[in-house]
Amino acid sequence: MAFRRRASQPQSDSDGSVVLFGGRSEIGVATAARLAPGRTVVLAARRPDDLAAETARLLAAGATAVHTVAFDADDTDSHPALIDLLVRQYGPIGVAIVAFGMLGDQSRAETDVAHALQIAHTDYYAQISVLTPLATALRTQGSGTIVVFSSVAGIRVRRANYVYGSTKAGLDGFASGLSDALHGTGVRLLLVRPGFVIGAMTRELMDSGVTPAPMSVNAEQVADAVARAYRKGWGEVWVPATLRPVFFGMRMLPRAVWRRLPR
Repeated sequence: MAFRRRASQPQSDSDGSVVLFGGRSEIGVATAARLAPGRTVVLAARRPDDLAAETARLLAAGATAVHTVAFDADDTDSHPALIDLLVRQYGPIGVAIVAFGMLGDQSRAETDVAHALQIAHTDYYAQISVLTPLATALRTQGSGTIVVFSSVAGIRVRRANYVYGSTKAGLDGFASGLSDALHGTGVRLLLVRPGFVIGAMTRELMDSGVTPAPMSVNAEQVADAVARAYRKGWGEVWVPATLRPVFFGMRMLPRAVWRRLPR
């Protein structure tokens, strides 16, 4: 189950292309696969010629065509031109899934300023760099949905992962404000707040002995929740739904207790 906030009327799942920024993201590809039937899918990734497995999955899921384009999340100067190219070459964007990012190494980031800044650049600065021209392009066409992946890590930032969590807090606030700014334009933003996701991004953590948090989910479960929220016209979704009341309570915890909580 997933908590939702209603944003607009349910939207057809057959309008416009599906564009995935972060073409190797497990969650992103799984989500695109659920929205792919009958649509053109565009995978934007740093190595566009190395997406054979992702392309095959999307074609098997029912995409009419899958195209790949070069996308460097950290090359922010290139983002406006890329988004303009996507619209001109593949037509109106029906769904834009923004699913790139990095977890980083918290211990290293606490003393290595360059690493801390890299996490902040990829997980917050570069997200704004994509979302801003993307919102402009969709406003111009008067339709479309932007899917943004926040995290419960940003709802109340914990000592155990405060560098990554702080970027998600910023992104969550930016996306929430952008969602309100898009109200009435025909464009919708779907804000996704998953808990601990078991997958490639967190595998190194688990290999180092970190135990997955309670109510953990995998990429397929997140994708199911996102696809359902998209089709029902929701504006936000917590995955799983039980995390919403849990984090409401966690906001009330005294700081002395909060700082001792594990990841």
